Amino acid sequence: MADVELTMTTQVPVSTQEAWAWSTSLQSVRAEMRPLLKLVFPKGMTDIGANTMLGKSLGRCQFLLFGLFPVDMSKLTFTEIVPGHRFVEQSQLLSMHAWRHERVITPAPDGRGALITDHVKFAPRFAAPVVRAMVKLLFAHRHKMLARALGAQPQEIAQNRDGRARRDRSAW
Repeated sequence: MADVELTMTTQVPVSTQEAWAWSTSLQSVRAEMRPLLKLVFPKGMTDIGANTMLGKSLGRCQFLLFGLFPVDMSKLTFTEIVPGHRFVEQSQLLSMHAWRHERVITPAPDGRGALITDHVKFAPRFAAPVVRAMVKLLFAHRHKMLARALGAQPQEIAQNRDGRARRDRSAW
């Protein structure tokens, strides 16, 4: 199975520093996923920060569908963190041959706030079309929730396959 790649960008009316603080708070990550998933982070982990160990598993994360049913497990691993700008998470998941999630925070081109961009690349172990649809749904939901929490309009900016931005409500 070929890798699947999805990119979503949402403009929020906050500074890049505020967008970064949101993106690296475990409480915010949980808020982005609720109520679809509950993410149980490794014990003792409080945030994704400059002191986060890179390249080694921080422990196991459990994904609970609707907060009740275990649906996946990962060995949470960050490979790159540029404080205030981006992080890259490449974790081993039970459901994936490969998983890479990059979140980038940049100033909005119109000078009004920040852009939060998620780029995910993954190779499902099974049921690729279903897994692709579920990951797409999860990240669309995450962007809807972060837009709501940070005061953005409900409209996202998504990239076409040729890299040009487009605006619509479906995002992908």
